Amino acid sequence: MNKTEQTIYLASQSPRRRELLRQIGVKFQLLLLRSTPPRGADVSEEVLPGEAPHDYVTRVTREKVMFAQDVLTMRSLPPRPILAADTTVVLDGKILGKPANATEATEMLQSLSGRTHEVITGIAVAHQARLSQVLQISEVTFAPLSQETIAAYCASGEPYDKAGGYGIQGMAATFIARIDGSYSGIMGLPLFETAHLLRQAGIHTI
Repeated sequence: MNKTEQTIYLASQSPRRRELLRQIGVKFQLLLLRSTPPRGADVSEEVLPGEAPHDYVTRVTREKVMFAQDVLTMRSLPPRPILAADTTVVLDGKILGKPANATEATEMLQSLSGRTHEVITGIAVAHQARLSQVLQISEVTFAPLSQETIAAYCASGEPYDKAGGYGIQGMAATFIARIDGSYSGIMGLPLFETAHLLRQAGIHTI
């Protein structure tokens, strides 16, 4: 592939995923899906009744990359591999989404305090007629958090666009006593698995 062909489409608004792709030398062009009104999100992130967390992440990631494929076709854009991802925090089998306000963020952080939870990130790469997908699961253990610490963190504004109400790459790094798994996966894009899928699509990584 030439340099243009070595560029992928990234179907994600996450600045952290952009940072991680740059870290491994992957060139990308944003192919953003709508996530706000007036017409609402292009891909719903609502959990279906009885849907297990692993199934939820797999489904949402697949739907994101498939919708991105449709967008590519509708816009008559040059064909390139498309990368989509979804990250979910799970505690006691319950999915913790992005808190809408300080009350929700406080409740989430209180539930995570002194406990171990899962961070599940799904990755999907679509190219030509092939769609490859993988889940990466990490375990994160929080130290006990005081009410003062939780209140200060919520006041920082950091919890509100992140699954589970925290970001490992920010101030919440001081909450984490132990990680079993992938640091980059907890950030939102596990680089080992991502590089593997991209290589299958013909994209070279470092």
